[in-house]
Amino acid sequence: MKQISLTEFKSELLSEAKVSLGLAIPLAIAQLAEAGIPVVNSVMMGLLGTQNLAAGALGTITFVTLLVVCVGTLTAGGALAAEAFGAKDIDRVSRINAGGLWLAIAISLPAILIIWNCGSILPLLGQQESTVALTKSYLHALVWGLPAALCFLHLKRMAAAINFPQFGIVIIVTSLLLNVPANYVLMFGYLGFPALGLAGIGWGSTLIYWVSFLASAMVFYFHPKSRDYKLFRHLNKFELKLSIKIFHTGWPMGIQLGMQLGLFMVTAWLMGSLGTETLAGHEIAIQTSDLFLTIPVGVSSAATTRVGQMMGEKNPLGSTRAVFVNIAFYVMFASVVALGFELFSQRIAGIYLDINNPDNAVAISQAISFLKLAGIYQLSCGIQIIGVGALLGLQDTRVPMLINILIFWGIGLGGGYLMTMILGWGGIGYWYGLILATAISGTILIVRFYLVNFNKISNSEVSSYM
Repeated sequence: MKQISLTEFKSELLSEAKVSLGLAIPLAIAQLAEAGIPVVNSVMMGLLGTQNLAAGALGTITFVTLLVVCVGTLTAGGALAAEAFGAKDIDRVSRINAGGLWLAIAISLPAILIIWNCGSILPLLGQQESTVALTKSYLHALVWGLPAALCFLHLKRMAAAINFPQFGIVIIVTSLLLNVPANYVLMFGYLGFPALGLAGIGWGSTLIYWVSFLASAMVFYFHPKSRDYKLFRHLNKFELKLSIKIFHTGWPMGIQLGMQLGLFMVTAWLMGSLGTETLAGHEIAIQTSDLFLTIPVGVSSAATTRVGQMMGEKNPLGSTRAVFVNIAFYVMFASVVALGFELFSQRIAGIYLDINNPDNAVAISQAISFLKLAGIYQLSCGIQIIGVGALLGLQDTRVPMLINILIFWGIGLGGGYLMTMILGWGGIGYWYGLILATAISGTILIVRFYLVNFNKISNSEVSSYM
């Protein structure tokens, strides 16, 4: 094994930190602004009352689960493009972009049908009929934004692959700001529009998704940092083999992320069976937590990109450094967030519901309890997300899929149900289940990455002497 001095090691680590953070920070900011849309929606749902907030929670988790399944499948495009970019094969990057866009359109069609018909399933899960009716109206408006959301998220991954992580930040932040007046106008009926209530929030989000996609396509086409790559030049050519390659590598990602979010969806349903106030409190905690979990999602995207680029450069040792840097960065961030959740849980709950209204007292009390645990959940779930991203960079998706399915549904849901229903701990038991599942899964995934990558390092060293 080649020996390097401490000075060389520090220099290489510092260099990787600059590159990785140069990717991670813009991606995290963009992810944070993007995730702000459902958070803003939840806050505005609270203006319509507790039942609308609960109905919106069911609709949001249902939509997001299907969205993430599709996005997970598409993420392989970003990993493949990063590897091609690292190997300096720009024509293949362009072909991967076109294949990913066509795949995004194809997989959005069955997802739309599933979301459209979710309203007939919810009553079977113990939800109140009036709440289901509101949820259905929300989903029937929101579902039309799905194709645009998928295409936009694919373009964002492609931008990271070519070291253009700043792509779309202005677009996403602007869309977030426009989401508020769009919702308000359609919720309460201004400027000649009818008052649509909860459905108005769904139509507002659909509008924002389409604006984001069309604007991002224009940026990709004309911006100096991306136009020279001509990433749309193969869009008129449908390469079935390439789309199949993206799907073949990505479908386990879609399944594992879908099963993971499916756990969150089932947890929301089970929270609803404990009462509207418990569901509303859970929605406050999970939406706030999800807002900050956009940071490890951005860090995970950076890890995927750097690992993929290092694969293209045939540098597995560089992949090891990249993942170490990204995990260290996130642990520092998550510690600060956990402290904030502990200290300001009541104030956070007050953002969603009026703490001076006695009708909201139970929901706020539940939210405070859940938020305190959400701080711990931030750390365990974030590391798990980064582990998934690191293995995606190695195009290792099937084994992580099995690991996540078994742990999340076996330990997460099973343990949560045991603590909540059998031991009588209430909704807090489901949160303990989520923490336990993410902690175990994250540990296994990170260990797997280093074992797989260690084999690559050993093989590269052997081949260098042959």
